[in-house]
Amino acid sequence: MNWLLFLSQLPTTPSSLRVTVWRKMRAQGALGLQNGVWILPDQPEQTRFLSELADTIQKQDAGSQVFKVCTLDEVVEQGIMERLRDDRAEEYAELKEQCADFLAELEKEIKRKNFSFAEFEENEQDLNKLETWFGKIQHRDFLGGDQADQAAGWLEKCRAEFQRFSAQVYANEDQDHLRKMRFDPGSINPQKEKPGKSRKTSGQHLKIQTQNTSKDRGPHA
Repeated sequence: MNWLLFLSQLPTTPSSLRVTVWRKMRAQGALGLQNGVWILPDQPEQTRFLSELADTIQKQDAGSQVFKVCTLDEVVEQGIMERLRDDRAEEYAELKEQCADFLAELEKEIKRKNFSFAEFEENEQDLNKLETWFGKIQHRDFLGGDQADQAAGWLEKCRAEFQRFSAQVYANEDQDHLRKMRFDPGSINPQKEKPGKSRKTSGQHLKIQTQNTSKDRGPHA
């Protein structure tokens, strides 16, 4: 496979440019070989990406170079590809973990019969986030493999279970708001008793005590 090698010379301070380059490279699926050295497959999309990134760096008074290269050693070639697979496998594993959490949340709400539209929208948003995240990982997955297939299977399971949950929300649509709000935990900062009320209560208590004391003393006077 042919590769694009990206070299950059970035200032130590401020660190914002270094962080920007790192973030863009990681989002694109680039592999960091060492400090300031990145590698990507030789593809038109990656060429455009690196050209735009080089322009951004130049505008910040820093420098970069892009080279088309190929490895001379099969061991090095396989090492690069293995590291790319490992990067994507880590991301797919995290996605699968989030899919498992999503399915557990749906199951919990189904058991509680929490079939409100608010709950439907919340889970719909969570599913959309998983879909978007999966698309991003796929876009920077240049090699594919078992982890990609497994993640796709988990996401399909999430879609199917969400459709089942949606059907139950639709079937249980009603205006019983109190029933649907029965899991509301209330305010995270419960309102404290007003100081005025506390003073009044204390005053009343003091008055009662005084009256009781007077009554006690009466017979002995």
